[in-house]
Amino acid sequence: MSKIAATFSALKAHNKTALVTFITAGDPSPESTVPLMHAMVAGGADILELGVPFSDPMAEGPVIQRACERALANGVGIHDVFGYVAEFRKTNQSTPVVLMGYANPIERIGAAAFIAKSKAVGADGAIVVDYPPEECVEFAAAMRAAELDLIFLLAPTSTEARIAQVAKVGGGFSYYVSLKGVTGAGNIDTVEVAERLTAIRKHVQLPIGVGFGIRDGATARAVAEVADAVVIGSRIIQEIENAGKDGAVAAVQTFVSGIRAALDA
Repeated sequence: MSKIAATFSALKAHNKTALVTFITAGDPSPESTVPLMHAMVAGGADILELGVPFSDPMAEGPVIQRACERALANGVGIHDVFGYVAEFRKTNQSTPVVLMGYANPIERIGAAAFIAKSKAVGADGAIVVDYPPEECVEFAAAMRAAELDLIFLLAPTSTEARIAQVAKVGGGFSYYVSLKGVTGAGNIDTVEVAERLTAIRKHVQLPIGVGFGIRDGATARAVAEVADAVVIGSRIIQEIENAGKDGAVAAVQTFVSGIRAALDA
């Protein structure tokens, strides 16, 4: 059983919803990344998504786009991200870490190297936004062989054929994008989300996390009524932007603690 699967199993046994939190590696500064990871765990995050900076993050709204720009300006690339995971693992062996990003950095170093390095530093899986599941059978199998989970996105527009393919090759959990748009946009229609998750569960046996547009405790709580996990990214990046380098770690821990309290209420 993968670390991600074990986390969901333990949470289900206690009737708890997983809290999945995202930051972009290298934002607001390279030296703040690992402290931010620990702060999210201290605040109650169950799974961490660590964004690999990329110059054209097509699924991201302006908030995460700015985070990528800052990280790239700080000179942070995929090899630095591996280093942050290794540093985090020196004092935290239990919290799953998922690398989230785009195909280009992986293609640059090669899929085999990406998998080997991810495994070596202690990452637990990856989300590659522009890797369609229909073209990922071999990559997904190689990830599974290394005991890493390849997590796929599903959208309101996903067809039954796409959902079935994700069910076939995906691991860890399935990530349902609650909005027709980019990260941080719009407001979630929880009734529509519930209907879509019911349809998805006919094919997908993995836990389902819901993200894009969750901005506060009330929304997180509403989504938790129908999902196995709540995923928050843009709102955390906003906390970092508002607090600045010196206050980012404390601000993020406080914000995540509030979401955790809402989920557990």
